[in-house]
Amino acid sequence: MKSQGQHWYSSSDKNCKVSFREKLLIIDSNLGVQDVENLKFLCIGLVPNKKLEKSSSASDVFEHLLAEDLLSEEDPFFLAELLYIIRQKKLLQHLNCTKEEVERLLPTRQRVSLFRNLLYELSEGIDSENLKDMIFLLKDSLPKTEMTSLSFLAFLEKQGKIDEDNLTCLEDLCKTVVPKLLRNIEKYKREKAIQIVTPPVDKEAESYQGEEELVSQTDVKTFLEALPESWQNKHAGSNEILSHVFQWLGFTVHIHNNVTKVEMEMVLQKQKCNPAHADGDCFVFCILTHGRFGAVYSSDEALIPIREIMSHFTALQCPRLAEKPKLFFIQACQGEEIQPSVSIEADALNPEQAPTSLQDSIPAEADFLLGLATVPGYVSFRHVEEGSWYIQSLCNHLKKLVPRHEDILSILTAVNDDVSRRVDKQGTKKQMPQPAFTLRKKLVFPVPLDALSL
Repeated sequence: MKSQGQHWYSSSDKNCKVSFREKLLIIDSNLGVQDVENLKFLCIGLVPNKKLEKSSSASDVFEHLLAEDLLSEEDPFFLAELLYIIRQKKLLQHLNCTKEEVERLLPTRQRVSLFRNLLYELSEGIDSENLKDMIFLLKDSLPKTEMTSLSFLAFLEKQGKIDEDNLTCLEDLCKTVVPKLLRNIEKYKREKAIQIVTPPVDKEAESYQGEEELVSQTDVKTFLEALPESWQNKHAGSNEILSHVFQWLGFTVHIHNNVTKVEMEMVLQKQKCNPAHADGDCFVFCILTHGRFGAVYSSDEALIPIREIMSHFTALQCPRLAEKPKLFFIQACQGEEIQPSVSIEADALNPEQAPTSLQDSIPAEADFLLGLATVPGYVSFRHVEEGSWYIQSLCNHLKKLVPRHEDILSILTAVNDDVSRRVDKQGTKKQMPQPAFTLRKKLVFPVPLDALSL
């Protein structure tokens, strides 16, 4: 599998006798009745409901996906995503891809919403006895027809009893009948707060400079919030490489060390009114610190929501940056869990303190990108001498891929792949970064004229 915008099929594959539609037919023959229902459910919101209701086979669903431009021979990723979700991973071979390749691209190419994924996960956790109890609790408002767990949840959604922002009914049912599923709902809430799903940017996507593909940076600011003095040596390597790389890219770099909450607010207020932004084309803000769910710590250990930081640079608050890409890179833990080589340390602080709930970390408007060192709920790691895994990888891939004219989402996908492959000395601790974005156009940095030596 290749990055978005590229074909997945090798030249030898194109020359083989099996056509793409024949491959779809092979996949269809390996899917059962329940698989078809699962596919139809996952396509709600992407394919018109009337078309889905009339679909009686997987090939019917595939036909609708082709008609809606959600599936093509050149880009069958959405079908790969669907097969991955319904646990038909063996069938991915017919699309010339693997489970690992799908997992690598999901962070930036996912089409099935978090809400639909949640409902599907819950349906798998509701057995026949659980379903019977749930139906009993809602007997008066349900039709007198036989239901599966999936059709039961679909009915609740269709009746407006649940939606992506209202899970009260579902939480009450799970709390009474299957308490363990509340963990799935809590996980969904955390992820929803920082992930805004947008369509992938394709090869023909418009750039931020119209006809020109590259974005120049003129008097653009990069901020690095470091740690209290006693911690600064742990991030010194990361700070230095960040500064060098963004200067190489043409940014004007400003470093703020040991920032308290009050000082952070002063910096934010000053920069949102900065007249120099009128001449800039892009804004980058990097934070290296400790953190919790959707928030980061200041040097005086105050917890600052990421959304609060980013909200200073919305079009309303900072009109000079309106319609310009605003990138935020956060090196900090987002929880306490460790994902199953070198000495490592976790960027966590005060683990006994209750986490701040994530409230839409990315502002609800266009042109923002948030790059987190790790997914919600988990710690991030750093090499004790070289710095954080995430910042190392981000800087290395910027240096490597900017000269190849790769856009920022492709670069972050490569960063995800790199960091996800790293483990500690014992081979037991891993990390997966997570980007979330509302970028409307492809963002490609100009290739610096001089070479960077780090």
